[in-house]
Amino acid sequence: MDTAATDAYLDRIGAGRPASPDADALRALHLSHLRTVPFENLSIHLGEEIVLAEQPVLDKIVGARRGGFCYELNGAFAMLLGALGYEVELLSARVFGAEGRLGIPYDHLALRVQTPDGPWLADVGFGRHSHFPLRWDSRAEQTDPGGVFRIEETETGDLDVLRDGSPQYRLEQRPRAYADFEAGCWWNQTSPTSHFTQSLVCSRLTENGRITLSGRTLVTTAVDGAREERQVGADEVLAAYREHFGIALDREPVVGEVPPPAGGTQGRP
Repeated sequence: MDTAATDAYLDRIGAGRPASPDADALRALHLSHLRTVPFENLSIHLGEEIVLAEQPVLDKIVGARRGGFCYELNGAFAMLLGALGYEVELLSARVFGAEGRLGIPYDHLALRVQTPDGPWLADVGFGRHSHFPLRWDSRAEQTDPGGVFRIEETETGDLDVLRDGSPQYRLEQRPRAYADFEAGCWWNQTSPTSHFTQSLVCSRLTENGRITLSGRTLVTTAVDGAREERQVGADEVLAAYREHFGIALDREPVVGEVPPPAGGTQGRP
């Protein structure tokens, strides 16, 4: 990323250029990203190909002011952090599902970020998660507005990330290249057993909690956990995407109406 692209990204998330790549700046950037760039899987249901390369991802998130899922959000955030002077490593994770079953390899992309204050786990692409980076080298409970988190070592050398005592995902500690995630990205956007192909979500952290549009159900969750839910009419959906997420669409994404993209740069595993 050059200076112009970096400044455009910072403008996208409403953040200034940090004086130095330290932990305080990382925390501020992390929170700003979560509040401005939504976690969403709309491309899957609009028939849009998801390409894991720098320019397509930046064109979508910064240029088109869209969001994405983990491969796009954390991939783009890694580019921004690298341009700001941070040392960033991409890590593969498997998400815990029903009955504690682990997802596929490269099921999730998270970041290990080095600062003068030590290493941090940054993740702006997991939906409901920590608001701030988690201390990588701590095994104690870490209290965050998003819950109480803990990083645990496993017998195989991986790390489990827990929220409020519940395992969220299992991290491998070996750094990966961005292209390594293409197979996992392909599976998540095409497999009939992927929850991303079975559901529609657009969600963003707010100063007062979280707002989510799932299909035509708009859910507002307050900081204290209070939840309000209402149905959005067919004539209101596109306006809701614009108003709450800053996303301009010319048609409504609907689960099952558009076949997932195939081929292109996403090779079949």
